[in-house]
Amino acid sequence: MLKVLAGWVALLLLPFTLAGCGSTPPLIHQYVLEYYPPLPQASGQLDAALTVSRFAVAEPYNTTAMVYRPEPLKQEVYRLNRWRVNPGALVTDYLARDLRHSGLFLAVFTEKHQGPSRFCLEGGVEEIQELDEPDGWKAALTLTVTLLDLEEAEIPRQIIFQKTYRATEPMLSRTPEGLARAMSRAMQRLSRQITAEVYQAAKQRMGQISRKSSSLR
Repeated sequence: MLKVLAGWVALLLLPFTLAGCGSTPPLIHQYVLEYYPPLPQASGQLDAALTVSRFAVAEPYNTTAMVYRPEPLKQEVYRLNRWRVNPGALVTDYLARDLRHSGLFLAVFTEKHQGPSRFCLEGGVEEIQELDEPDGWKAALTLTVTLLDLEEAEIPRQIIFQKTYRATEPMLSRTPEGLARAMSRAMQRLSRQITAEVYQAAKQRMGQISRKSSSLR
């Protein structure tokens, strides 16, 4: 009797098993940022290296999921569309690339490829999401950066500046690809601002130290 029941159960489960074997898992589309790095700047190169530390990520965005806000107080994610890597790694790599390409520093390193550096740039991704608003859909990117002078022995004196940068860019198409393209433009804008201000702050700090050393002679 038990063998007969077992046989019937096997027959009943067979269609489901075959359906499961024949099904194709959904295709996940993965996106990265894409834009040209800034042209090398005409300003003089600083005789100092810079390390860009891996950016932290605010918890609502600490995921490869592409986050969107359909209305205030709500957040959703695209089920079949994701960032290729975590936003912290994404922003760090592009910012380091842009700083390196600017030619404003003797060298630019990341934690993955470290080298001796006078300055260190730390930061965090405070926001990386799509905003679905009545006046249009937008990509919103907010970054906070802190520039440190590692030659200073006291931690409070290491901090040169801390600043938050935010950019929004209209999405030309209401799709995950449209979000990736708009986010690329937002990152390009912020990268230019950060590069210029980090350079000026580092240059000013080196000038202050140089003048201080001269006055002590």
